Amino acid sequence: MYPSSELCRAQQALQLDRAAASDLANIRDVAVGAAAAWAREAVSAEKREKRRALCGEHRATDALAKEQTERAISENPDRGFALA
Repeated sequence: MYPSSELCRAQQALQLDRAAASDLANIRDVAVGAAAAWAREAVSAEKREKRRALCGEHRATDALAKEQTERAISENPDRGFALA
């Protein structure tokens, strides 16, 4: 399971806060590096979410076209309209 962009941005903010609150240089360096990694992951998550949204739209359009084609070639073209 992939993390959402919201989770990644929240983790990035947490790491940046941790870096700002630390007095130790090594803790700051690690936290800044972790924040940068979360930022990269957030960009990937946003791309993934965008692709999923586009695929979902295409699937819905394809399903509607398939349903209309099946009705057109059916022996009983009124089938399915009773529920609509």
